[in-house]
Amino acid sequence: MNFLAILVAALSSFVVGFIWYNPKVFGTIWMKEIGMTDEKAKQGNMLKIFGLTFIFSFILAMFMPILTIHQFGAAQLAGGNENDPALLDFLKVHGHMYRTFTHGALHGFLASLFLAIPVIATNCLFEHKSFKYTAITSGYWIVVFTIMGAIICAWK
Repeated sequence: MNFLAILVAALSSFVVGFIWYNPKVFGTIWMKEIGMTDEKAKQGNMLKIFGLTFIFSFILAMFMPILTIHQFGAAQLAGGNENDPALLDFLKVHGHMYRTFTHGALHGFLASLFLAIPVIATNCLFEHKSFKYTAITSGYWIVVFTIMGAIICAWK
C-alpha cells in the first residue's frame, strides 16, 4: 500500500466535510436536524473531534485498497506470498489493469452503498433520525467513499 495515497485519501474526507457541512451547503440543515447550535458546537473538544476523525478516516483509507484494487484479490489467492511465481507472472500482465480513478470511484461508490449506507440507515432508524439527517449523512459518506476509492485505486 502506498502510504501517501492512504494519507491523501484520509485527508480527502476533511475536504469533503468542510464543503458538505458548510452552512451554504448542508451544514445549517444538518445542525437543525440534530439540534446543534453554534454555541453547543463551540463547546466541543476540537482537537479530540478532528484527531479521532482523522484516525478513523485513515483506518477507512487503509481498508479501501482491498475494496478497490483487484490485484489485492490475486495476492490473497497466492496466500499473501509476494514472491509466488504465478502471482508475479499475473502481475506482469495485469499489474495495472483497472487501476484508474474512475474504476476506483465506482468501487468506492459501491462500497458506500453496500457497507456504509446500510449501517448509517439502520442506526438512523433506531435513533429516530429524520430522513433529511439520514440523507445528508449518507450523502457525505457516498462522496467520501467514492473519492477515497478513486484516489487509492488510481495512485500507483
